[in-house]
Amino acid sequence: MDRIAITETATKVLNTLKAKHGALIFHQSGGCCDGSAPMLLEKDDMYIDESDILLGTLHGVNFYMNQDQFEYWKHTHLTVDVTEGRGASFSLEIPLGLRFLIHSRLLTEEENAVLNKKNN
Repeated sequence: MDRIAITETATKVLNTLKAKHGALIFHQSGGCCDGSAPMLLEKDDMYIDESDILLGTLHGVNFYMNQDQFEYWKHTHLTVDVTEGRGASFSLEIPLGLRFLIHSRLLTEEENAVLNKKNN
């Protein structure tokens, strides 16, 4: 059971950027720039610490969320997608005229019981 997924279209963009930049990570901070938009960064360009939670791996790319943001999103399933348009961040897809975004839905009761078991 996964907490995060990615669309086929976003996967194609992700794979293009992996081929160009090497090891990558997604990070969703909820802070400045694009707010809660996921940012795709070169792995060594982002310091990950104990305040970041690993939500899952998308085609070999870890997706992290800041712990404070996770408290708001922990009852949702997230799907990374991509759309045309320029975001206001340092995310690697921006020069392509694209930006990653999140679609969310509430977890089912079964998903919530498994994914948030220590919170039940």
